[in-house]
Amino acid sequence: MEKVILVRYEEIFLKRSNRNVFENRLIRNIRQRLESLGNIRVTCSQSRIYIEIPDEDFDLVEAVERLKKVFGIASLSIVHKVPTDYEIIKTSAVSIVADLLSRYHYRTFKVESKRADKSFPLNSPQLSADLGAHILRNFPRLKVDVRNPDFVFYIEVRESTYLYSEIIPAAKGLPTGTGGRATLLLSGGIDSPVAGWMIAKRGVEVDAVYFHSPPYTSERAREKVVRLSEILSEWTMGMRLYVAPFTEIQMAIHQKCPQEYLTIIMRRYMMKIAERIARNNGSLALITGEAIGQVASQTMESLLVTNSAVSLPVYRPLIGMDKNEVVSIARHIGTYDTSILPYEDCCTIFVARHPATRPSLEKTLDYESVLDEEQLIAKALEQMETIIV
Repeated sequence: MEKVILVRYEEIFLKRSNRNVFENRLIRNIRQRLESLGNIRVTCSQSRIYIEIPDEDFDLVEAVERLKKVFGIASLSIVHKVPTDYEIIKTSAVSIVADLLSRYHYRTFKVESKRADKSFPLNSPQLSADLGAHILRNFPRLKVDVRNPDFVFYIEVRESTYLYSEIIPAAKGLPTGTGGRATLLLSGGIDSPVAGWMIAKRGVEVDAVYFHSPPYTSERAREKVVRLSEILSEWTMGMRLYVAPFTEIQMAIHQKCPQEYLTIIMRRYMMKIAERIARNNGSLALITGEAIGQVASQTMESLLVTNSAVSLPVYRPLIGMDKNEVVSIARHIGTYDTSILPYEDCCTIFVARHPATRPSLEKTLDYESVLDEEQLIAKALEQMETIIV
């Protein structure tokens, strides 16, 4: 029996005339994620993607872990590919079940069949019943339980026949590279990595910008953000991280602007710098981890003033979520443990005792007018570091 990885997708089914564009991109991304593991052959047939592995020493376990983080894949299975000959199917089924029972204390099972090849003499219900009876005859300890079995034995009869016993959930969404590019304002907190992940799930390629303020933020804070971008890149097929120096801008704002407007003006400068970077990279939007009412800079009034600093659209996928919902996703994608490391980012350094929660755009623009915006931004961009993750 030949082992093959069977990949399923869901949302791509909704595409019509351009479905092949999404399928081809997904195949390309699969090849990219697995290329370092060895030779593979990837084909698409009847809305299924098959990954054939010619190398005997190919690491199937690692391949599955990588594929679980490829957007566009709904689920996958390690399957046994056999000829569509019923005697071979039955013999192979017994061998697979024997291996399962040697590793697990299963007592109940059921068979689920799909017959895409209509020339096969048994239809799906007949195949399930007959193959189930054959398994029972060979393993008297087993019983059939169609409602809550210990395991399901799956059979798909197509151009070949595929046998398997596990369906592994994957990332879902749309293939990376089918939804344009956006730039994430990435801090060291819990929220922004989750926001970037949620937009990336829609097929968007994501770059990130981090604002670093030495000596007020340590090198460990920077390393923390680099690590977060590395974790995100496992889902986003890689990314570019831009580390922009922000100390001089913060100092200028702190010295020349009213204390209650420090946070909102700093936030506007971050958006302005991120927009410059985004436009240079062909990004069509900015991404932030803001949620309404979470902090002073995230009230409706504050968000309105922040938005006015840029002309690109700002995506805020967490806008209506509470913290527990965000934490749940952060744990799922693997960023949570890094996000809670106690290294401050630049947003926590110059915090007003009583920040404005209902800032006025007119006042904000007036307070900003004393700053040399072009010089400050140009210097930050000139000194910016680019990291390819």
